[in-house]
Amino acid sequence: MKINLISDTVTKPSPGMLEAMRSADVGDDVFKADPSVNKLEAKVAALFNKEAALYFPSGTMTNQTAIKLHTKPGDQLICDKYAHVYNYEGGGVSFNSGVSCKLIDGHRGMMTSDQVEEGINPPDFYHSPLTSLVCVENTTNKGGGACWDFSELERIKNVCEKHGLAYHLDGARIWNALVEKGESAKQYGELFDTISVCLSKGLGCPVGSVLVGSEESIERALRIRKILGGGMRQSGYLAAAGIYALDNHIERLSEDHKKAGEIGLLLESLPFIKKVEPLETNIIIFEIDENYLSAEDFIAKLEDKEIYIIGMGQGKLRMVTHMDYTDDMHEILQKTLRTL
Repeated sequence: MKINLISDTVTKPSPGMLEAMRSADVGDDVFKADPSVNKLEAKVAALFNKEAALYFPSGTMTNQTAIKLHTKPGDQLICDKYAHVYNYEGGGVSFNSGVSCKLIDGHRGMMTSDQVEEGINPPDFYHSPLTSLVCVENTTNKGGGACWDFSELERIKNVCEKHGLAYHLDGARIWNALVEKGESAKQYGELFDTISVCLSKGLGCPVGSVLVGSEESIERALRIRKILGGGMRQSGYLAAAGIYALDNHIERLSEDHKKAGEIGLLLESLPFIKKVEPLETNIIIFEIDENYLSAEDFIAKLEDKEIYIIGMGQGKLRMVTHMDYTDDMHEILQKTLRTL
């Protein structure tokens, strides 16, 4: 049995999702004439109590569009040093928008409002880039699925309003945070100017992310999406998967969190594990004690058992639980780790 814990992006559509895709009512979304895409966009906008939404083929394109919306070439955005927009989007901040990043040394991918305020360049000092945007990521990928304290996000919002900065949420795994913290999408919609949400991670869709914001920002985002090559035709077949996921796959995320927590506790008990990062949601980040074996050897030993995980550099390894990681797989993984 192959057990793939590389990411929560490795899932395949469930039978119910496949049927929703097969029976989708579709049109040409480039002409905004795909009923399923229009329904998905309206559904996500309503969830966050925003005026409008736009469907994208990827989360990276969604974030990059939001950054371009809120900045001009030569500007600077503020984000944590672990932020996805800085580490994992191919340098798109500079390539697509001509913008630089002021990196904050936060905790597990989360910065404080005081740090944000300290990172703002004086707007009248023309020698430094003009700060125009703050980006946060919830949950944090490199931070091990950490969830932000909502009150800190509110304090950062106050800093943004004080200094006239836009505020964007990379909510690739916001669904995990909502379930874990008992928060609502509308709370986040009230706080952020734009929010990107991913459907192809914990919710199990094959493709797709959505950007929500004001009608004016989404109208501008449509043009940017076109420039970036993100227009799709009968994408309603994919959007139907998103609608199904929103109706059926959000609450079940707690199952992923529970399994991740059990894996984390087991890892902490093993002599060859040096450290396990604090666990909140579905991402387990840990380090091997190389007095026992190397990280590469550990990965290879698991691969011999058809268990696949990923290295994150600097000696850190990652497992991510997801909806295709079954109870049987969970038992096999735990037994393998105990007897390794």
